[in-house]
Amino acid sequence: MKTVDCRGQACPIPVLKTKEALSQLEKGEITVIVDNKASRENVKRFAQKEGCSVEVEEKDGLFYIKITKGGTPEKRKEEKPEEGGAPQPKKGRPVVFIASSYVGEDPELGKILIKGFIKTFLNADPMPEKIVLVNTAVKLACRGADEEILNALKELSKKGVEIICCGTCLDYFGLLDQLEVGVASNAYDVVQSLVNGSSVIRL
Repeated sequence: MKTVDCRGQACPIPVLKTKEALSQLEKGEITVIVDNKASRENVKRFAQKEGCSVEVEEKDGLFYIKITKGGTPEKRKEEKPEEGGAPQPKKGRPVVFIASSYVGEDPELGKILIKGFIKTFLNADPMPEKIVLVNTAVKLACRGADEEILNALKELSKKGVEIICCGTCLDYFGLLDQLEVGVASNAYDVVQSLVNGSSVIRL
């Protein structure tokens, strides 16, 4: 069984190394070693999204993540343009990227604006596909955040909007265990969400 040692590696390196190791494996097991909760959750979530089973063991401050791959997952078929036609532009719901807990230069006004925008997304047509929170914006999804914002994010999640929170940011602010809505993610997932979105809106 292959071991992937990611101790001391910053996001998104543990996920990228796990991805590389799994791509070289048709069936079988690998063990990924990480030394922090953010990396543990990122690797675990990535492996589960790839259709693998995951077991985590903590020992002496390290996390040993055993990932079992049952076979090569079937690749999603890409839509082809009609014969003789030009490739069609992407269609779908936008991805919203928020990098601060307020909008604009004035913090007090910005806090009012961010609350208004997030609540208004509940009535948007179409609603966002994903809302990506990085830097201080992750605080909006954590215990102790403005109740109206937190409730709006929870309602958006119930309606199918994926709330993605930067795991490194949560860890930096000591908020990994205080996340109330969404998932603690990693730089790889964030970038994939942005480049695969039909459009990206930044607040």
